Amino acid sequence: MSLSPNKQEILTSMFLSEKPQKATDIAKDTKKEFQPVMMHLLGLKRMGYITTPEKGLYQITENGKRVLGIPETTKEKATAILAYAPHDKAFNFYATIDKPLNIHAHNLRDFTTKLEKVDASSLEFHLKRGDFEAWFKGLGDEELVKKTILLKQQNLPPEELHKQLQTITKQRYLELAKLANLPIPTE
Repeated sequence: MSLSPNKQEILTSMFLSEKPQKATDIAKDTKKEFQPVMMHLLGLKRMGYITTPEKGLYQITENGKRVLGIPETTKEKATAILAYAPHDKAFNFYATIDKPLNIHAHNLRDFTTKLEKVDASSLEFHLKRGDFEAWFKGLGDEELVKKTILLKQQNLPPEELHKQLQTITKQRYLELAKLANLPIPTE
């Protein structure tokens, strides 16, 4: 089933967030008026693309992800995505071309930790080149590839980009670790 452009945009915004959101926040994120957003949310709920985990909050469902072209992640797939990558397949952070930072990430958990140490301008450099999407695709994580592409399309200032990339990768790591029955580190 195809979605109207407005429903697609709302669903995409919810996909990027992953957390239950208020309708007012969804309207703000999509830069749309509240009333039309509320009507679209009701339609998306009837279609089974979103759910209301508690009164006043909306969250995308697996069916909602599927309509956006995101395949479901199995326990085996989650385990494979989180596996340790050898050094030649690790993500290598750079400041710019020919200026390595000597910071390497060997798996998604490592990547989320290293993001905290990397300057926002380095993230902007990698995002513009499509380096993150390529590495996530190499890990087999189509969902994180799609989220990164959507994040790139928002043209955020470097510091906000840094924050958002940390949020989406950490959320994804925690989701995959739970799915794979791995111990979740406490901070």
